[in-house]
Amino acid sequence: MYVQHAGALWRDFPELAPAVLHAEGITPDVPADRRIAAYTARATDRLAAVGSEGQLPEIQAWRRAFSRMGLKPTQYRCASESLLRRLRREGSLPRIHPLIDLCNAVSVAYAIPVGVFDVSALAPPSLEVRYAHGDETYVTFGGEKENPAPGEVIYADREGQAHSRRWTNRQSGASAVREETSSVLIIAEAVHGTGAEDVRRLADTLAAELTALWNTTPRTALLSRTAPRFDA
Repeated sequence: MYVQHAGALWRDFPELAPAVLHAEGITPDVPADRRIAAYTARATDRLAAVGSEGQLPEIQAWRRAFSRMGLKPTQYRCASESLLRRLRREGSLPRIHPLIDLCNAVSVAYAIPVGVFDVSALAPPSLEVRYAHGDETYVTFGGEKENPAPGEVIYADREGQAHSRRWTNRQSGASAVREETSSVLIIAEAVHGTGAEDVRRLADTLAAELTALWNTTPRTALLSRTAPRFDA
């Protein structure tokens, strides 16, 4: 399995800075509450300092990217903005699975979208971030099927399954982490000015936490236009 961004995306979003991690040995019984609380507290402090998630440069950059895709940025939000908005309004994030909860907490701490995919649900040999053709199939968390609009940015595998809608807006239920998940791909993407450095720090943070909590050694890579592919 390999992960890559299509050349058209690098052309249209030259500021893109992605990081990819592959980890095995994931289980649902790891106590991660203390670490989750620490990252959530960092995000809460940042929100208190600026007033709202819309003032963060990471979120402003994603709003501009959504506008360039023809989307209303306050109708369709990147995943990290949605999480930060919920954290600001409710004071907490939902609990789903220790890995998802950890990645959500790290995502709000850095204000960068983080997607987590069950490798067993991805059709090999590739997961590509690209513009949709319009005939791909997206499965919601409720089990409904949708077809992304032609030209919409999606995560697509070789069988035409769309594992996201509107790039970083909504992940698919088809490849969501479940209790039986053991092998995962984690993808973080930034489009702000210091994105490359910030996404590197985010990847280092997640790699350290995965090693400490699951006793696994994840493989990581920072992707770029000249090195756009990660082989898991």
